[in-house]
Amino acid sequence: MSTMLSEDRDFNGLGEQTTDGQTRLTGGSMASIPEYYAGKNVLVTGATGFMGKVLVEKLLRSCPEVKALYLLVRPKAGQSMQQRVSDMMVCRLFDRVREDNPDFHQKIIPISSELTQPGLAISPEDVEKLSACINVIFHCAATIRFDEPLKHALQLNVIATQQLLSLAQQMNHLEAFIHVSTAYANCNRKHIDEVIYSPPVEPKKLIESLEWMDDGMVRDITARLIGDRPNTYTYTKALAEYVVQQEQDKLNIAIIRPSIVGASWQEPFPGWIDNFNGPSGIFIAAGKGILRTMRANNDAVADLIPVDVVINLTLAAGWYTAKHRPKPALVYNCTTGGINPFHWGEIEHHVMLSWKRNPLEQAFRRPNTNITSNYLINQYWILVSHKFPALIYDFFLRLSGQKPQMMRIFNRLHKAIGLLEYFSSRDWEWNSENMSMLMSQLTPEDRKTFNFDVRQLNWPEYIENYCIGTKKYVLNEDMSDIPAARQHLRKLRNIRYTFNTLLVVFIWRVFIARSQMARNIWYFVVSLCFKFLSYFRASSTITN
Repeated sequence: MSTMLSEDRDFNGLGEQTTDGQTRLTGGSMASIPEYYAGKNVLVTGATGFMGKVLVEKLLRSCPEVKALYLLVRPKAGQSMQQRVSDMMVCRLFDRVREDNPDFHQKIIPISSELTQPGLAISPEDVEKLSACINVIFHCAATIRFDEPLKHALQLNVIATQQLLSLAQQMNHLEAFIHVSTAYANCNRKHIDEVIYSPPVEPKKLIESLEWMDDGMVRDITARLIGDRPNTYTYTKALAEYVVQQEQDKLNIAIIRPSIVGASWQEPFPGWIDNFNGPSGIFIAAGKGILRTMRANNDAVADLIPVDVVINLTLAAGWYTAKHRPKPALVYNCTTGGINPFHWGEIEHHVMLSWKRNPLEQAFRRPNTNITSNYLINQYWILVSHKFPALIYDFFLRLSGQKPQMMRIFNRLHKAIGLLEYFSSRDWEWNSENMSMLMSQLTPEDRKTFNFDVRQLNWPEYIENYCIGTKKYVLNEDMSDIPAARQHLRKLRNIRYTFNTLLVVFIWRVFIARSQMARNIWYFVVSLCFKFLSYFRASSTITN
């Protein structure tokens, strides 16, 4: 079992091993998580990404005595690495840290790096510096695009991980290497334990085979290579786990497997989110009235996991791995489905309720999204509620001399939803024993500060905060403008009622009024409706 520790491991007086192989802390000998990170130098990859930012913020705020955070950053879109880090630190995410320590930026040390280059393009001087001081590595960097070309996904998710592991072996004071994977790395299985499964192919052989192929050849064989996995992301993340496992005898390693990472639950404030990825884009499209239908299983578990839960678990795993050095390496399935399940149908209900209470500004239509698992019904509503309105809207844009855009928006939306369809229509069973074990190792104070107990998660409250978070932090809308947004929805409602009335009158004049048979059918349907209403009222009166 992956939760068992090797019997011959030296605990250095930090704990003792029970007969079932589990670790139990001995009284008072274990440093708390903030005490452990005090004076430590931490290396973070992917620090400018969603999870990386939250990790950096949490370390600075909850472990204020941490010595320094070294961030591997690459220049991007004309920005230097210093500019990217500076932009990150002025983000609202760091407001609480800024209040406690206005000079927190002095602990941030950017290191120029490029994951697609040999040796991660880290200079010899920086390699020497990192080798001499780093104590903990958090490897969060990865491409999360589901449709990433295989060669590029392999480079970012597998080869870059190999090179970081090589760098880690040069570090004289490294105590823990924490690799962030995904719970869907083995999504071709129904039940997923906290173990590293055999890879679909030997990574080294695959890398050597693809080296001489051009992009066209790789694209042609990708479907056969990934087999029963839905995309290159899950495929390469499975390979990366195996690559990490191969170094567990040389390094103290742990693997974190979060499911669908969403907005924050509690920290640094509820609902923080900074991107359109995953559920965020779907929620926003629903709130804008653009998304009207989505193919998913209402009864399937939507395994959302708040980002702060993932980060708290990650930091706790770093502490535990450094202190106990478990062999074999522990895997943590960071999921909610088996502990506190919430279903896609429930998400739809609460998202719609939230947008009615806190609508987005300048919505295209009133929010009204329906989930169906039926392909034909979904395609019908895509035609009627997506494509047809988009064509009309673009037609009026052309008439007014503007560039048509709505059909392009819908095409992008359909592509994004199509990539998520595999995950919104299936259920998985994840073992989470290691997550529970780690929680039991924390002091009462650490359980509060680094809370990853998803049993406490109130889903309706979380979904409302999530929607508000997309409004405030992604779209930068002011909550004080909600009355105006509600007035806009009332305007859209009146437009809809007027349009429906005109449509009925048009149908009557063109089709029904000109045909005796059509009128007879119309009167028959109306009389049936009248009789039904009369029966309903009579039944209600008798009941009362």
